[in-house]
Amino acid sequence: MDLQAYQTEGFHDELFDDARRPRPGAELLVQRLEGFSNGELSERQRAADKALLTMGITFNVYGDEAGTEKIWPFDIVPRVIEAAEWAVIERGLAQRIRALNLFIDDIYNRRQIVADGVVPDWLVDSGKCFRGPCAGLTPPRGVWCHITGTDLVRGDDGVMYVLEDNLRTPSGVSYVLENREVMKRTFPQLFEGQRISPVEDYPEKLLAMLQYVAPKHARDPSVVVLTPGIYNSAYFEHSFLARQMGVELVEGSDLVVQNDVVFMRTTRGLERVDVIYRRIDDDFLDPLAFRPDSLVGVPGLMAAYRKGNVALVNAPGTGIADDKAVYAFVPQIIRYYLGEDPIIPNVPTWVCGEPAQRDHVLANLAEMVVKPANESGGYGIVLGPRASQQELTECRDRIRANPRNFIAQPMLSLSRVPTVVGDALEGRHVDLRPFILYGEEIYVLPGGLTRVALVKGSLVVNSSQGGGSKDTWVVQAGR
Repeated sequence: MDLQAYQTEGFHDELFDDARRPRPGAELLVQRLEGFSNGELSERQRAADKALLTMGITFNVYGDEAGTEKIWPFDIVPRVIEAAEWAVIERGLAQRIRALNLFIDDIYNRRQIVADGVVPDWLVDSGKCFRGPCAGLTPPRGVWCHITGTDLVRGDDGVMYVLEDNLRTPSGVSYVLENREVMKRTFPQLFEGQRISPVEDYPEKLLAMLQYVAPKHARDPSVVVLTPGIYNSAYFEHSFLARQMGVELVEGSDLVVQNDVVFMRTTRGLERVDVIYRRIDDDFLDPLAFRPDSLVGVPGLMAAYRKGNVALVNAPGTGIADDKAVYAFVPQIIRYYLGEDPIIPNVPTWVCGEPAQRDHVLANLAEMVVKPANESGGYGIVLGPRASQQELTECRDRIRANPRNFIAQPMLSLSRVPTVVGDALEGRHVDLRPFILYGEEIYVLPGGLTRVALVKGSLVVNSSQGGGSKDTWVVQAGR
């Protein structure tokens, strides 16, 4: 295959440097790609697509009239991260999670960081994901954010930045595991001679973490995965992880609380539940504590949690650290709790809830990316340089009407990775979502989920809006 035709087009490329040399760790991959005949790569891509169909690897899109389930979009050319760079990323993610865990605990208890003026009180109390019923809580082992998916991007300066934190019910890890499985089935030659960090032990690590945070009474903890049901966009992942861990997948109607203890209904009668890996948002978790109209939650669950009779993963209330306005303060949060400078920087961010910063954003809107503070999936984002005058005017009106709900950032030129387009390779923009487990120790899954904007020129990598994914390799350089 002729890789000379591949154009980096001035963007930072994850596979080649500016002199078109393979980046460290990618040398053997480039050699293998060059050895393929014309058309062979597209044949392998079709084989991968067929494998995804056969394996039933799907995701759901809300409101999609064409159907509920879609086959997971996957590109067969992997993204490579050299092990030395990954070690820095790993340390930076562990640092960030430690600080955010301390922040969440402080916010729901002493609020010392607010008293010391590091984070303003309006930022916390007006947060859409701040949960008053969680005040005074101390979760088992003191861990709030057990599972985090932190989104990283690389700019044209080659620097890796944290784009956002996902601490409520982060999804995508099942696709990390299935992407690797599909690659091994359809493209085993690429792995020969490579020292690639494994990802297959994630379910084992996840189960060990869940058992670690079980209440003290549980000698042999009973663990379940709580799903809202088959119509949830991440239902495939819920069932996949439950199956991989060998635990029960349950819905709210399968659980009942008696005397502040959670039980699961079974054909043998009620069985006690000690740990719930919940994939239901806080609002719907318990109709007695949060939204009374919830039909997918478990009445009385928060009372059982408060009594220490069950562990909830992630802990309710962690969404306060998902807030993109809080994100802007994470560097200060790290320095406050840990006395360290952030290892991975934030993208420069303006918080529209601060009057001076809001004025700057409004004056420079056409040059910025504006994001709602609590949306996900890429929804509600306005790309200033690509927006029409009407879109900019409407965006200004929304910011003025509710400044607390918006942040703004410069528009980064996201790095790109070669992606199969027909019989050729073209660059497509990517981000990266590593997954972090916080139990007895902090574990970072090597690589994580590389999401790719499959539409040429697009910066939107979300699967709900036409994005796909790649296998992510953490590779030891050299042979």
